[in-house]
Amino acid sequence: MANSTERGRTVTSRAFAVLGAFTPAQPELTLAQICRITGLRHATAHRLIRELVGWGALERTPHGAYVIGLRLWELGTLNPRGLPLRVRAMPFMEDLHAVTRQHVQLAVLDSGEALVVERISAADAIPVVSQVGGRLPLHASAVGKVLLAHADEDLFAEVVRDGLARFTAATVTDEAGLRVALAECRRTGVAVVREEMSVGAYSVATSITDAKGRVVAGLSVVGPDPAIHRLVPAVVMAGRGISRGLTSMPGPAGGDDDALPCGRPPTREPARAGGG
Repeated sequence: MANSTERGRTVTSRAFAVLGAFTPAQPELTLAQICRITGLRHATAHRLIRELVGWGALERTPHGAYVIGLRLWELGTLNPRGLPLRVRAMPFMEDLHAVTRQHVQLAVLDSGEALVVERISAADAIPVVSQVGGRLPLHASAVGKVLLAHADEDLFAEVVRDGLARFTAATVTDEAGLRVALAECRRTGVAVVREEMSVGAYSVATSITDAKGRVVAGLSVVGPDPAIHRLVPAVVMAGRGISRGLTSMPGPAGGDDDALPCGRPPTREPARAGGG
């Protein structure tokens, strides 16, 4: 008899649950760990894992644990907000990194969070919580605020609905304060965040736009200097360079598709409060 957690779940949803158990913090899992995270019975999880390994979605390590397979990475490179965006952004990110010697990261909006799709870091750069494939909250990161500032009101309402998580004493956790920060971001074209995610970490971000002026990504620099605002010109210049490179890019990250990753073009005018 199936566990209560399995009743009503399709085979597809169970397979997604197995894949969703893997995170940047836990990239390698045993069968027992997968069962505990997903709530699936041992026999069910084992059968699904065997099929996922056979297809290439998962791989088994020499000591019997499991990791995400290269087949999923291969499919992920087909997403226009993934590899194609990173290829166009990389030369500018490398130049920006050479100038700043700090973390330079590229992120896109995904499921109400900022998903980091690329990052360049120096060996002695300040420790940060983000990593490639990791996610950042929209309200407390510079790149997240850039994405949220140019999203629609529905996303803003979703972000603030259950309250804004506090990461440090400097984190903006009230709706009114966040609205002010987003309006300033739309007015200036940049977001500057000081120790909102981690004590001692400062960041500045700007938006990446496609041929129709729609925000498709955010570019940021994260470092230990409280005067991070001095890097605004360099970050903006790199962002404009990446944006110019996207004008010939088809699909959501380019100018030939009506699907809006963030929802609206940037504006120099202070828009109405919130994400709209």
